[in-house]
Amino acid sequence: MPVLDRERETEQGGGDALPKLPVPALGDTLDLYLRTLRPLLTEEQYQETLKIVTTFGAPGGLGELLQRRLLERSENRANWVYDYWLNDMYLANRMALPINSSPVMVFPPQHFRAPIDSLRFAAHLISGMLEYKSLLDTRSLPLDYARGQLAGTPLCMEQYYRLFTSYRLPGPQRDTLVAQQSSVMPEPEHIIVACRNQFFVMDVVINFRRLNERDLLTQLDRISKMADSEEERLPPIGLLTSDGRTEWAESRRVLMKESTNRDALDMIERCLCLVCLDQSSGLDLTDTSRAKLMLHGGGGAKNGGNRWYDKPMQFVIGSDGCCGVVCEHSAFEGIVLVQCTEYLLKYMRGSPSKLVRAASVSELPAPRRLRWKCTPEIHKHLSSSADKLNRQVRNLDMDVHKFHEYGKEFIKKQKMSPDAYIQVALQLAYYKCHGRLVSTYESASIRRFQEGRVENIRSATAEALGFVRAMADLKSSDTEKMERLRAAINAQTKYTVLAITGKAIDNHLLGLREIAQDLKLEKPEIFKDTAFLISNQFILSTSQVPTTVDMFCCYGPVVPDGYGACYNPQSDHVLFCVSSFRDSPQTCSEEFVQILERGLLEMRDLCVRHNADTNGNPSGKADERPSGKPKEETLERPVQSQAPRMVVGTPSALGDVQRPPPQVSVSKAAAKSQVDIQTQTTSQGGSKERKI
Repeated sequence: MPVLDRERETEQGGGDALPKLPVPALGDTLDLYLRTLRPLLTEEQYQETLKIVTTFGAPGGLGELLQRRLLERSENRANWVYDYWLNDMYLANRMALPINSSPVMVFPPQHFRAPIDSLRFAAHLISGMLEYKSLLDTRSLPLDYARGQLAGTPLCMEQYYRLFTSYRLPGPQRDTLVAQQSSVMPEPEHIIVACRNQFFVMDVVINFRRLNERDLLTQLDRISKMADSEEERLPPIGLLTSDGRTEWAESRRVLMKESTNRDALDMIERCLCLVCLDQSSGLDLTDTSRAKLMLHGGGGAKNGGNRWYDKPMQFVIGSDGCCGVVCEHSAFEGIVLVQCTEYLLKYMRGSPSKLVRAASVSELPAPRRLRWKCTPEIHKHLSSSADKLNRQVRNLDMDVHKFHEYGKEFIKKQKMSPDAYIQVALQLAYYKCHGRLVSTYESASIRRFQEGRVENIRSATAEALGFVRAMADLKSSDTEKMERLRAAINAQTKYTVLAITGKAIDNHLLGLREIAQDLKLEKPEIFKDTAFLISNQFILSTSQVPTTVDMFCCYGPVVPDGYGACYNPQSDHVLFCVSSFRDSPQTCSEEFVQILERGLLEMRDLCVRHNADTNGNPSGKADERPSGKPKEETLERPVQSQAPRMVVGTPSALGDVQRPPPQVSVSKAAAKSQVDIQTQTTSQGGSKERKI
């Protein structure tokens, strides 16, 4: 059994001992809301919003009424925002799960010399999964404690217990997160194995005995041979789960008319997890190509139908060595996914494959192929789902980049938070590309509280804007730039503390909005204001997902003109996974990564020069550039180009600068801008789902 990375204690009795999530004071939230809007709005927009917010928060006004009702709700629930948040973030969202919602963990590339090797790997992984599940079943999983800011606080563990017991059921207007919570009914004892777009039931517990690895391998080999039979091959029903949620709900309704389909759906929806045995993609397996394949399976022509996206955990084992996990995000957050997958990889690395030693089940029943009855209507839905997935595959622009110049150890030596530093670097990169800051989402765990999920750290602060402007101003001295860098990092750190202690604004504003709807009131003006729309268009969706083993996390953007930016800081490097959509003329992942890297080098050089000056050595190679470029070229000015397509508002200006900076964007290569944009379909409306 792998050793856990940090000191933890055995959980005794769940999260009831944890405090409830507090309801922030109304005035504090409104003041902070206005501060977060400053860098995003023109002065005219800001003054209009100030009037609306002041009216909302006035004594005896609507805000105070909603606040009272929210406080009443908090007294009667373990977590006053949980249901509101889950519906708004995930269940009411109609976007397709692949790319738009489901994050993935990408394992190191495996080197399988023969087909049996990939099955042996799968059997070993399933064995590790069953070991991990036994910790969950016996409530033996050690208790997590917070790290980073305010380290040492115990954390709510409830999300772990949904890893293998939940399912996202599609609905016409809203999905349902179904979780098996009965202690009377027996838990499922089977997994679903997907192979060549076919689905097979594989029991992992037979006669109260868990299958050993030799038996697991035997069953997987049987399934592989069964899937090879073209005579029995059925349509790729899994493609339907890759469609928009309303479309999939309708397809499922049609499937449910046949008893054969009902039985198949029941077996999938109650299984522990999926194991997806993928065929070789035929691609050169770089970090970027593996990330893309994990996000969408390569589309209908490859392994896109070899999935069932409603299940929280899908373990993907490609015969070409492309392996990882696809996660349905509504049940749990990224840290739970990381902890589980790290356990599995350490189990596989530290526990030799046990193909002989354990006792075998004497009579292994054959795995069962799930059957489907497909009407012409279902075939029509399948064709539509495949077309949409293929468009998504072509549209995804992903760049996985390892920044080698330095990592979190250098940042710590500057007495700065690595996460805050990288967030400021992302703001600098976006400003270099577009000449403005935009609403930015960074997920922050609120598991310090009962049923806690996440809150938003709003990284586009006034201090960050001051820093990026100073970096672009050739007249600014290093002293001023360094002061503004530290101010930006301090602001980011302070907001992080507010978020993790339940005092940030996003959950509170959501609660006020939903309480008004519960009371059947007209939507308050504050939530119809253009500023609120701008504030909730997260053009930069970011997340720090550090790992202690060789794997990484990635996901797609959440709005058509946005970026997804997941990063994994290590001691001597930082891994960035940047995604965007090709059909947006405003985004290009490769160029964003290049500019991000240049910004990180500029920030390092600034720190080095400042340290040299502080230590009385102004000649200490302050002007050296590792890139070999002359000093003038290290200060990237935004490239003038066409204006962004976002129409919800105009870019930001601080109060001391009345005129917003010019709206500019990253230019794309001529072939890319002409060919790709013409061949891609514009992404559906902006998703609200925030990552990890």
